[in-house]
Amino acid sequence: MSNPIIDKLTAKGSGEQAKFLNDIIVQLWPNITAMTSQMTKEIVEPMFKTMLPGPLKSLHFTKLNLGDIPLKLSNVLTTKSDTGAIKLDMNVDWDGDCDIELDADLIPTLGVESVKLHGRLSILLGPLTNVIPLIGAAQIAFVNPPVLKLDFTGAANVADFSAVDGAVRGIILSVLNGMFTLPNRFLVKLDANADYFATYLYPLGVIRITVEKATGFAHEAKSGAKKLFSKLTRASPDCYVKVDVGAEPTFKTATKSNTTSPVWNETHDFVVSDLDQCIKLSVEDEDVGSDDAVGLAVTTVREALLAAGRQELSLTKDNQPVAGTLTIASEFHPFEAGDASFSASAESAADDGRLCGLATILVASAYGIKGQREQLRPSVKVSLGAKHHFQTAIKEDAPGTDISNPAFDQNFRVPVTADMASSGQAFRIALLDGEKEVGAVEVPWADVVRAPGMTVGSKFDVGGGATVRASIKVAGVGVASTGGASLPRR
Repeated sequence: MSNPIIDKLTAKGSGEQAKFLNDIIVQLWPNITAMTSQMTKEIVEPMFKTMLPGPLKSLHFTKLNLGDIPLKLSNVLTTKSDTGAIKLDMNVDWDGDCDIELDADLIPTLGVESVKLHGRLSILLGPLTNVIPLIGAAQIAFVNPPVLKLDFTGAANVADFSAVDGAVRGIILSVLNGMFTLPNRFLVKLDANADYFATYLYPLGVIRITVEKATGFAHEAKSGAKKLFSKLTRASPDCYVKVDVGAEPTFKTATKSNTTSPVWNETHDFVVSDLDQCIKLSVEDEDVGSDDAVGLAVTTVREALLAAGRQELSLTKDNQPVAGTLTIASEFHPFEAGDASFSASAESAADDGRLCGLATILVASAYGIKGQREQLRPSVKVSLGAKHHFQTAIKEDAPGTDISNPAFDQNFRVPVTADMASSGQAFRIALLDGEKEVGAVEVPWADVVRAPGMTVGSKFDVGGGATVRASIKVAGVGVASTGGASLPRR
């Protein structure tokens, strides 16, 4: 039986097989595995120490070989983005023959003999230029969180290492999603002079999802203790729904106790970067210790809107259909520039905390930082009010790096609610050297909203002869659309 998540993650349609791309990957595979192995060790091992419990904190790689079987690409579709960049969307499938060993204090050595990875990859090539290499940058992202499966060997075959499996996979997926899953894109500059502002592809809008109700399921998800309790008391599940769209933060409804027909009617807004992003809805039965899965429903932004905004979704568990359906309503609100649209969306969202807009801050570079090269550690910190703080990576002197004029090429997003829009907060851009603030500038909210296209992009003078090149864009939430005729193009 097919896996509903993989079915959604792998696009349907008549894309090209692009055999030449797979031929190139075969030739590059030794280089790809060397690079990926090094990145995995450098990024994942520190996360083991901070995110894993107990003795698992000491988990580390003693061997990391991704094997000789390269990943395969298929169903490649080529389009042009709204910014004029070339957009390649393709399926990625990898059944790797890995040789990986993990060791830790107080637990036996673990091995991973194979890795399976499936997902839909989007590569954005742009801006296009008239000089070689003709393409300024490549941006790589999974449209949805990929599916990852690890096959453990050794101790995992004789003991219950499901906790280890889940923990290791969870950390690897968090790295992939944080770096490579929409709205996050991994940027590789092909031309050092490429303008970061021209590479960035802004989100499309907001998908407003209302989790209405679930019906028709009974006690399939009960734990053993709860099943016995149900027989004695005829208790029903205590259910809630977790909703995920891409790598956006998870939304969780309230728990409806003791019912097999829960009604929530709870609404949440998710920022959408691609119409093929999945909407994953997991119905859970709240329980002492750990919650139990009732069923999983999956759709996409595109499918939700083509269904005229309302869907009755079937549930599956462990890839098997289960009794019951989940009903949701969806509205798509495109982002729009213009003070009038922003004010209108703020007014309509004022009563229930829905989003009325999005602020996007791009930090390209800094110039004129004074100090000894080997001691400079510049970064840029962006703040909006007291709650929202973001900081770029800290740069260090290295061959080929102009540490006095560093490039950061990072973006930050702030979902805007009506109270934020009416508070008159200012954006604060601060240049740091290590933990010391070199200087800062404040950009009033009103200045951004009143600017052409509600965008302010400039070299901001932060003092001391230093400047920061940054862009601040605010977009309002436009009028809802629920039908396929008005779907935006990307």
